[in-house]
Amino acid sequence: MNTQAVTETVVAVRMSDVRKSFGGVHALRGVSLAIQTGTIHALVGENGAGKSTLLKILQGVVTPTEGSIEVFGEHMSSSSPENSRRLGIEMIFQDLSLIPTLSVAQNIFLNREPRRLSILVDERREIAQAAEIIGQLNLRVDPRTPVFELSPGQAQLTEIAKAIHQDARILILDEPTSSLSAQEADTLFGMLKKLTAAGTAVIYVSHRMTEIMTIADEITILRDGQNVTSGKTSEFTLDSIVQHMVGKRVTGFQYQARPIDRNGKPALSVRGLSGPSGKPNDVSFDVHKGEIVGIAGLMGAGRSELARLLFGVDKKTGGTVELGGTAVEFKSPSDAIKAGIVLVPESRHEEGLVVEHSVGDNLGLPQIGQLVRGPFIDRRREGTLTSDLIKQLRIKTPSADNKVRNLSGGNQQKIVIAKWLAVDPSVVILDEPTAGVDIGSKAEIVELIRTVASSGKSVIVISSEPAELLATSDRILVMNNGRLAREIERDEIESWATTAGDETQSPLIRTELGLQVAIQKATQNVH
Repeated sequence: MNTQAVTETVVAVRMSDVRKSFGGVHALRGVSLAIQTGTIHALVGENGAGKSTLLKILQGVVTPTEGSIEVFGEHMSSSSPENSRRLGIEMIFQDLSLIPTLSVAQNIFLNREPRRLSILVDERREIAQAAEIIGQLNLRVDPRTPVFELSPGQAQLTEIAKAIHQDARILILDEPTSSLSAQEADTLFGMLKKLTAAGTAVIYVSHRMTEIMTIADEITILRDGQNVTSGKTSEFTLDSIVQHMVGKRVTGFQYQARPIDRNGKPALSVRGLSGPSGKPNDVSFDVHKGEIVGIAGLMGAGRSELARLLFGVDKKTGGTVELGGTAVEFKSPSDAIKAGIVLVPESRHEEGLVVEHSVGDNLGLPQIGQLVRGPFIDRRREGTLTSDLIKQLRIKTPSADNKVRNLSGGNQQKIVIAKWLAVDPSVVILDEPTAGVDIGSKAEIVELIRTVASSGKSVIVISSEPAELLATSDRILVMNNGRLAREIERDEIESWATTAGDETQSPLIRTELGLQVAIQKATQNVH
């Protein structure tokens, strides 16, 4: 890979008046944009804004209905992945294209293996070259390791290494940090800077706005298949980006203080809690009525394991849990639900929803006992319940009979939250509540979390997104290797707005950087 700095900036991609219709549905309505070499260009918009269709056109998977595309001045006359690859375009999807049973080296060199005697694969050279490429990404794995043994972050970086080997001149990244730890994300950002310094054009798609504000040089915003605006990142604020995306002012990511009475008994009191895997390990904390406690930490810190213990999925090996001053023991999640604790799990598809069933069936599932009349479900009563929940949480669905799999990620997540709120719990645990949802849905879910706490319920928010924790949490607990590494009060969080990061950055971004630094220090100090 040539890492010599490029001084001359040229247009790598120019898309002019690109339109695409699927039957009577207009996915793109005349999109135009230019991507410069040596830059990271963020493409943002809500789900359904047209981002995926535009990128599939550039990748050659979809043919545009109208419009023209030039790549380094050459007109893209035909749409095919092979033609796009010939022009130097490589796309790394959120769902990776690696072959699990092949090694890291074999995946990187797939169909481009180094040969000896023009016939045999030169495995020794393949492994040596793969080691050099993954070394650039600080990916500390043996090139001979099968992909199925890699962590999600290692697999993501392997996919990027594969694109680097193929000398991509235009690299498209779709939600590249969704499965990366903070350290792996930093490694990725460093690699992208090296690539752009060498002249590569990077098109970057992410729902993480502060991430985009930190690394992108330019931003294009789509809404309803049209350009809303484009410009240098320095010309935008986080609020203005969100406003352009959703078409209205959104203030969901600014913390809103609420009165919390910490004088009485805690609603939830945890002392010395330990789990079978060693995570959590001797964890103690309190959550008061109406309080939102955020739980931060790197991947593998034990956050989700803590949630599973509190919800009775896993059996604790030590410690006590009290609700309102009364000790409780859970043999199963049903015991936790009866006691007043509910869990919105990290994986909504695998643990939170029955996606092939209707919206109504999913919403009524936790209360199936109350909805049964004799051997049958009281459909009228179920209809009233689901109608109220759909209206209350603004779930966008044609009807309660619509299958859950047909809804957007944001609306699916609202269903998971709504079905548990319907049982009127006293403690609500949310594990990655906005993972994989667009910015508009994120803001709605953040506002919903605040509403739940304001109603007097105690809330625990487990999240990998600093912006989400900062917007919701009255206190933040940092976990590391199963233990609580430190507790961060709101006063300290507010001080970061003026002391952390670059003075040219917004207070919101400086606060997020402050939390990232606090997490890193807590991780280094606790073993």
